[in-house]
Amino acid sequence: MSLHLTDITLTYPDGDARLTALDRISLDVPRGSLTAVVGPSGSGKSSLLAVAATLVAPDAGTVTVDGTSTTGMTRRELTELRRHKIGIVFQQPNLLPSLTAAEQLQVMAQIDGRSPKKSYGRAVELLDSVGLADHAHRRPRQLSGGQRQRVNIARALMNDPTVLLVDEPTSALDHERGAAVIDLITRLTHERATATVLVTHDRTHLTAADRVAEVRDGRLSCPIIRSAPLADADAGA
Repeated sequence: MSLHLTDITLTYPDGDARLTALDRISLDVPRGSLTAVVGPSGSGKSSLLAVAATLVAPDAGTVTVDGTSTTGMTRRELTELRRHKIGIVFQQPNLLPSLTAAEQLQVMAQIDGRSPKKSYGRAVELLDSVGLADHAHRRPRQLSGGQRQRVNIARALMNDPTVLLVDEPTSALDHERGAAVIDLITRLTHERATATVLVTHDRTHLTAADRVAEVRDGRLSCPIIRSAPLADADAGA
């Protein structure tokens, strides 16, 4: 398993009491598979993604990423883990307006201490994988909403993560462009053998997922397995 959540409980202050956002949630996501997490607004989907991304520490439970437990890790160690093991596709692309599509990806390499110039080939290769090889030198204002989201996805893959976390990637897109983005995420999950969690409120795209689980009132239903993950995904990890 590349992402393993065990008995996760997360609470937030609520006046004199505490509000339970996640209630003893467990979830296993194998490499090479896409797990969709659905649920109504306020159900705990975003909290689940934040805990999986190690951006929020749970009150109880264990998060294991690619065989490494995050329990007891320092803030610096968690930052290093995210940098090398976790790719995050945020709901809004938040691309830097002055940078080209390729430069958006090269910045990720620079943050990781690598030369942006040496990472150019990797950036172009990833843009090609999302259908934007011919747009490498275009800036965000020259791209459509769907194209900006594709750059967002490519950027999340720049450091070759084993876990890919995707937050509502179709919320600002029409149905056709949204379906294309989901198809892209599904293809990249299988091609790059990532353990992918897709949080969405749009149930029309769920047929693309290998597993579907629902969060309601902080509790997670048992995932419905639609198809088996890649047979040798974990064997080669």
